[in-house]
Amino acid sequence: MTFLGKIRLGAIVLLLVIFTAVVSYRLGKKDGLAVTIIGSDGQKADLTLFWDVWSKLEKNYLDKKVLDPKKMMYGAISGMTAALDDPYTSFFPPTENKRSKEDLSGEFSGVGIQLGFVDKTLAVMAPLPGNPAERAGIKAGDLILHIKDEANNIDKDTNGINLIDAVNYIRGKKGTTVILTIYHDKDAKPKEISLVRDTINVPSVEISWVGKDGKIAQIKVNRFGDKTLEEWDKAVSEFLTKKGTGVILDLRNNPGGYLQRAIDLGSEFIADGTIVQQQGVDKTENFGVDRPGRLIGVPLVVMVNKGSASAAEILSGALKERLGVKLVGEKTFGKGTVQEVEDLPGGAGIHITIAKWNLPSGKNIHKEGIEPDVVVEYLPNDKDPKADNQLDKAIETLDGVMTAGK
Repeated sequence: MTFLGKIRLGAIVLLLVIFTAVVSYRLGKKDGLAVTIIGSDGQKADLTLFWDVWSKLEKNYLDKKVLDPKKMMYGAISGMTAALDDPYTSFFPPTENKRSKEDLSGEFSGVGIQLGFVDKTLAVMAPLPGNPAERAGIKAGDLILHIKDEANNIDKDTNGINLIDAVNYIRGKKGTTVILTIYHDKDAKPKEISLVRDTINVPSVEISWVGKDGKIAQIKVNRFGDKTLEEWDKAVSEFLTKKGTGVILDLRNNPGGYLQRAIDLGSEFIADGTIVQQQGVDKTENFGVDRPGRLIGVPLVVMVNKGSASAAEILSGALKERLGVKLVGEKTFGKGTVQEVEDLPGGAGIHITIAKWNLPSGKNIHKEGIEPDVVVEYLPNDKDPKADNQLDKAIETLDGVMTAGK
């Protein structure tokens, strides 16, 4: 996998020190590991305190059966990442690391919610289409205040919760129930929603044909994951074979994923130049078009909403700035940081915020989002569940683009 393929839009030395120290301590070598860590700003942390606490627990804790060194080590590392107060920088023990990869493979068991944070409150970044959460009416931007699962003795307020625990509490076996207390910004008060977990299997890319003559391709990209490029290539081949006249790129409720996939799709429409700017600790890099585009010059409109986040914002923002493509829908989520995903020994993993990402102009949209050119709030139609007023406006907008281009 390339470097960009590891970057998910989502201390190694210190982790290694702690891991080695735990092993050595169990072998009776504690005294030789009084390690002092010196941070980049010169501040020091003496790990003697860590070992003093460890020793006291081993010696004095009542229930010796629960003193699991590996579990205690994982807890210490999780506390270290939590101390950064960044919900997107997290340590993942082996089981949770496996689950995080399942998110991008597109198949797992749960309720179909991509989680994030709004002002440090657990929130729905996007409900995955056709799954329990969406069917229950949960929307992007909804706040999750409480999680209850009686079968697993879970009854937790989400204040201060980390992403790993939230995922663990909400996911579960197919057919089991979890109750979420949800606050929607237009409701007078929070409400409980009971959800039955199911197998979540969402394709990365779907294509359908819309418009008066059925020649406009609505290409829905649900996430930027492991299978996105393969499924995207099939959709583009279908568009070219059927001689489509225009594309509506639907990025609604797309919570992001791999940065490289956003660049791949951007390269389909943009001939050359920058797609995204990555601003790291020591340098700023521009990542640009990296493969020949098959849809350059094809009339295009992009659909977004507040569930469009991270890599979806990179792609929509680049198309808007570089090509003047019109965005239709609602303001996007506003996640403008980049996480590097690394596997660690024993199956664990870590996601580390390594940079901010900026639009080609240099603008960062973290916590701000991107405003659409054509604002359309989604209005459910009880008489026709398949009706989509945002899609109707996107078709109308694209018709105008195609007429102007003649």
